[in-house]
Amino acid sequence: MMNVNKPLIAAIIVGVLLLSAAILTQLKSEEGVVSAKGVIKYIPLEGGFYGIVTEQGKRYMPLNLSAEFKKDGLKVKFKARIKKDVSSSQMWGEPVEILEIKELEE
Repeated sequence: MMNVNKPLIAAIIVGVLLLSAAILTQLKSEEGVVSAKGVIKYIPLEGGFYGIVTEQGKRYMPLNLSAEFKKDGLKVKFKARIKKDVSSSQMWGEPVEILEIKELEE
């Protein structure tokens, strides 16, 4: 028979459980968050506003885009949280809250 070190096995099991919990917590905190590259576009509808069109053609309507990024044609990389419970008069793109954004070099 094998000599089994029960405390070591218990420690490994606890470690695996803690790691699993940490991974699930990280996944949950990233739920509803999108990261992408895109281009800022001025949309001349409903009084005009700025949106982001990703490289894949997905349209996002940032609710908190700062003035320095309100430049038609500006290439950006961004991270944003999808806002499901937001209604807006602009019927364009998916409403998002910008978490991080930076200008991309040409």
